[in-house]
Amino acid sequence: MPGSRTPNMYHPFWRSLAYWIFVTAAMLAAFFIVRKLTLCWTLTALPGVPPAECAFQNQSSSDLPALPDPATANNLPVELSAPEMELPKWDGASRINIAFFGLRGDDGQGEGCPTCTDTIMVLTVDPVTKTAGMLSIPRDMWVNIPGAGYSRINTAWAIGENAKLPGGGPQLAMQTVSQFIGVPIHYYVQVDFGTFVSFINLIGGIDVYVEERMVLDPLGAGQDHFVLKPGDYRHLTGPRALAYARCRHESQGCSGGDVGRAKRQQQVILAIRDKVLEGETFATLITQAPQLYAEFSSGIHTNLSLEDAIQLAVLAKDIRVDDIKRGVIDSTMANPADTTINGVQANVLRPVPDLIRILRDEIFVPGGPLSPMAQGDPVALMQSDQAKVRIINNTYTAGLEQRTATLLTAQGMQVVEYGVPTGASNTTKIILYSSKLYALRYLTELLGVGSQQITIQPNPASTVDMEIRLGEDWVGRVPSGY
Repeated sequence: MPGSRTPNMYHPFWRSLAYWIFVTAAMLAAFFIVRKLTLCWTLTALPGVPPAECAFQNQSSSDLPALPDPATANNLPVELSAPEMELPKWDGASRINIAFFGLRGDDGQGEGCPTCTDTIMVLTVDPVTKTAGMLSIPRDMWVNIPGAGYSRINTAWAIGENAKLPGGGPQLAMQTVSQFIGVPIHYYVQVDFGTFVSFINLIGGIDVYVEERMVLDPLGAGQDHFVLKPGDYRHLTGPRALAYARCRHESQGCSGGDVGRAKRQQQVILAIRDKVLEGETFATLITQAPQLYAEFSSGIHTNLSLEDAIQLAVLAKDIRVDDIKRGVIDSTMANPADTTINGVQANVLRPVPDLIRILRDEIFVPGGPLSPMAQGDPVALMQSDQAKVRIINNTYTAGLEQRTATLLTAQGMQVVEYGVPTGASNTTKIILYSSKLYALRYLTELLGVGSQQITIQPNPASTVDMEIRLGEDWVGRVPSGY
């Protein structure tokens, strides 16, 4: 046609463009082929954990991990092992993650596996930002259990117990949860039902807001059922609080199944927090902590020390309810699937990692400071606390309190009082009245004070944040020039 021009496809520009389109397409095709091939590769070791869908692609229903029966553990492989997990001791200022497990026990419902964890909740606390969070994980989530393969997440504890792994059920359960959500689990807590009931009664019961009509039966078999009416706060004693936290059946008015139960359990945790942090109740519990710990120790299973537990309790007073985030991995973040466990058809949940990751990040805030005590300057962090200190000289060395005050003041600490000696002492002690954790950490290092020489004694009316009672062990350690 006159006036028109047809592009010359043999022009160098068009040949170059066609070449790069071909190369790009080939690279994309190669990427997806290799990705598909390696995603569930098992012939050789590759780093990382395969996604949950691999368990269904590469395994038939006959070779899925069997649900362990604690009474007959012979079905577990002899070579079952899991890598040991060693985390540094909590420094008192880094974010701390604690897994709470509730064992099924003999629930009277014929479900078996009394050491399966039907309640899995991770509590996270950040002492720096004074924030916290709770994340509940459904018991039927299909996950990779280290050393054992894929199974429901609630079987990890039972597998660890039956296989007699190092650390037993708690260790394997912690590892499984940590691997699944991608955050370190530092400690675990498992409380027996009887101890839970006794503790609720000790604090005088709890108050929860009831949103639906519920018919609860603490003892079972209709022996003592009671009705909770919706639309107001209801006071629950120990047995009723336990029944409220465990209820999940629609026939009782407990909607939402396992997800609804998880939300009610978080509600109970917050109600316990509110009751414990009441003025007189909190002071009494802290004062009696060693005796209560000894009394309830048979029903509380944990690797959390009493010292750290008290420190967390003191820290909790500074965390507002609005700063406690709550989340439950629900049906929008997992797809139902069918498999065979012990020859029986079973319903499990296949996680959707991207959606779970979003919820996890909302609660755990991974971009926050992970270890301020390790990353920051100890002196600067101590100064940021602006702790007010009282010094008492319990030695025979006159003027030791003034020399110590001069040293601390030079470091930027506020020494505001000298106290009356309480009696000669060989060891230096620190009394902590408020949650000035950076200052406490600094003083323990400077004064050489061990955990047995620290007393946590919350007192909002105190004129100082902490009191240093100098002992003879400090006399020879005062730096020259002071």
